[in-house]
Amino acid sequence: MPRLLQFFIISILLLLLVFSAIGEDNEYVFEKSINRKSNDLKREKLSHFRFYWHDILSGSKPTSIMIVPPPTTTIATGFGLINMMDNALTLGPKLSSKIVGRAQGFYGSASQSELSILMVMNFVFIEGKYNGSTLAVLGRNSVFETVREMPVIGGSGLFRFARGYIQARTKSLDLKTKDATVQYDAYVLHY
Repeated sequence: MPRLLQFFIISILLLLLVFSAIGEDNEYVFEKSINRKSNDLKREKLSHFRFYWHDILSGSKPTSIMIVPPPTTTIATGFGLINMMDNALTLGPKLSSKIVGRAQGFYGSASQSELSILMVMNFVFIEGKYNGSTLAVLGRNSVFETVREMPVIGGSGLFRFARGYIQARTKSLDLKTKDATVQYDAYVLHY
């Protein structure tokens, strides 16, 4: 009987030793499942946001500047051109409307056959409960289409795990200055 008791005690000590060693390595685990409710990921909702994007290339304080000009041999589409932007997002179509955020990123002419640009931007919101939250957009924008659709590929703050799409509609375009106002409707699934 004492040998059986010794065997059980040694077995229990070995199991405790193994489990304590496994517990120490948890900080180095590459992946582990997380409880959605403990991270406020209880229920996903769909939100619609409408705002106006103002791309100002003219004047003494442009919000969009060319950082890579197109090659001199380029065709009419400006293929190769890249602009960096920090554009106002407003509640109404006038630039004097209340600012609700900024569109920060870049766009470039990505087609040799039509005016189509690659948009890479974050919508950085400064209004209400969304202050400090962002939406990330990356997609193709065929400028002369009436409605263009681009994907929302993520976000931060209240838009963590965001996904969805935006629709862009040009409200005004000055062909001389190339200043533009575009209505954006964002449809976003987020927590």
